[in-house]
Amino acid sequence: MTNKTTMPKKKPAKHSGDDDITISVSPKTGSLTDTWWWLAHKGTAASFLCISLFALLIRSAVSMYPYSGAGIPPKFGDFEAQRHWMEITTNLPVINWYRNGTYNDLTYWGLDYPPLTAYQSYIHGIFLQIFNPESVALLSSRGHESYLGKLLMRWTVLSSDALIFFPAALFFVLVYHRNRSRSGKSEVAWHIAVILLNPCLILIDHGHFQYNCISLGLTVGAIAAVLCESEVLTCVLFSLALSHKQMSAYFAPAFFSHLFGKCLRRKNPVLAVIKLGTAVIVTFVIVWWPYLHSLDDFLMILSRLAPFERGIYEDYVANFWCTTSILVKWKKLFTTPSLKSISLAATVLASLPSMVQQILSPSNEGFLYGLLNSSMAFYLFSFQVHEKSILMPFLSATLLALKLPDHFSHLTYYALFSIFPLLCRDKLLIPYLTLTFLFTIIYHSPGNHHSIQKTNVSCFSFKNFPGYVFLLRTHFFISVVLHVLYLTTQPPQKYPFLFEALIMILCFSYFLMFAIYTNYTQWTLSSHFTDKEKKHI
Repeated sequence: MTNKTTMPKKKPAKHSGDDDITISVSPKTGSLTDTWWWLAHKGTAASFLCISLFALLIRSAVSMYPYSGAGIPPKFGDFEAQRHWMEITTNLPVINWYRNGTYNDLTYWGLDYPPLTAYQSYIHGIFLQIFNPESVALLSSRGHESYLGKLLMRWTVLSSDALIFFPAALFFVLVYHRNRSRSGKSEVAWHIAVILLNPCLILIDHGHFQYNCISLGLTVGAIAAVLCESEVLTCVLFSLALSHKQMSAYFAPAFFSHLFGKCLRRKNPVLAVIKLGTAVIVTFVIVWWPYLHSLDDFLMILSRLAPFERGIYEDYVANFWCTTSILVKWKKLFTTPSLKSISLAATVLASLPSMVQQILSPSNEGFLYGLLNSSMAFYLFSFQVHEKSILMPFLSATLLALKLPDHFSHLTYYALFSIFPLLCRDKLLIPYLTLTFLFTIIYHSPGNHHSIQKTNVSCFSFKNFPGYVFLLRTHFFISVVLHVLYLTTQPPQKYPFLFEALIMILCFSYFLMFAIYTNYTQWTLSSHFTDKEKKHI
């Protein structure tokens, strides 16, 4: 569709550096009519439709493979956990969803996510109850794995993705590229593809089996709302994301620091903070209402959301605590309360530089880097991190893919490699290899080259350091060897998890270097703005 209507010309913002950084200035997005004109003019609607259909096809193909805990009694895996929550929510009163009792044994996959996850389970449970009631029958449905039941469960994830994550991705791409001076059709399509074909999200949600697409979709919607200056909508959407999965807190420092920094620059900062605080409180009250009548009920749910009894780490995850435990036996040296305090302090310190930068100089691009840096800080240093938590920083990286030339492809590879053992346990090796290859093709497609060649070359880069390229190639070579060894060789009996430990160390070392690079980059952003631009922030 070609729209020949001409838009009124706007004066381009002046920059002291590269003029491709227009997203950092926060102009008003304009009317909704203008936005949809831009959508049609750039051909984004057609690109989004085609890429969405392909993304749904890929998700459907991955969902044909096994899932977490398939055919492994007595507790099976994440698939059974999600099914069991549908069983509980459709058969018990809302007040009993989190309570231990005769019909809700919390030791058997008790609900350990906030109420919005429970409501989602209820809606999906009703769907299953209509078409396959035995799959959610109270008590008798434990371990249910009929073909129809599995098909319906897979459809609930696919529909959640299509109804929440996909529109949020379109919303983000619209506001992000509408504020950029050099967004061509191929560049926009490439960015849509990078977000919708996120290999980690597809493998975890549609392979392993979870509903991260809902909380991540709400988060992406909140991010897009920031870029178009709808701050109340931002607070509502991000509060919903937090009320769906507590891991959304990985992004909280970035949202808080950016919005607080902008509030401080308003004529009445106190009023601005109160307005946003009210939106947050009202949203949480509405979602949590059934559990606010009793302090005991509220505290009971909070205790379910923070499983400190599991220790500072469980499986081999590529974060600081698990990696350094090879040398420092954290669980033996410190009590769980002490480790909670230590990990909290480490996470706050790692997030602090990014937060300070946004409070002092809030900008849209700085906010996107802040999301990446705060989520990576949580992944590296917070308490009880899972392999699947890499979804948080990697999602932020997909939003910034056009600003991370070579680093994004490396991050994709190591993010996937960090969950490789988990996916092998789920028998998802073929989807893992296929999506790795597919994403490599997408990354090196022509639509990416235009932007990558015009990124700010004055920014700090590890490539300027002698030996970095050699180190990266060595890393890659070792990772290939580990892939082969993991699939073909039995580890020594004395060290049964040797290969998992080596994968963890390799990925952690890259994530740490990447976090240093992105934190430094965020702090250099303010030097590219003139005083006139800063007044628009």
